[in-house]
Amino acid sequence: MSDPTSTAAPKRPTAAAKPLGRVGSAVCAVVLVVAHLVTAYLLLLAYAAEPAGPWDRETVSHSGFAAGTALGVAAVVALLTLLFVKAQWLRRWWFAVPAVTALAALLRLTLLAPEL
Repeated sequence: MSDPTSTAAPKRPTAAAKPLGRVGSAVCAVVLVVAHLVTAYLLLLAYAAEPAGPWDRETVSHSGFAAGTALGVAAVVALLTLLFVKAQWLRRWWFAVPAVTALAALLRLTLLAPEL
């Protein structure tokens, strides 16, 4: 019989015991990297757009659309990251990238928005 007051740590599952192991981690990492590249491209479009003058409202709208879309993609990527971390396929540091991209998109939508 086991002693209920025993302080032995529970055994961690080995890589072979995990359902997907290293292959699952690699697939999750590739999915997130592609999603981060999409977000970075949208942010590049948002930050590169500068109006030519006070009449150029179209460029301001395009910049806002790109930044808003980047914010949406960053939110979806953060949810995917949460799923992958909870499944123990990836580590917690993966949350840093969607947090930084979401912050950059919010800044472009608010404080760093192009002015007419």
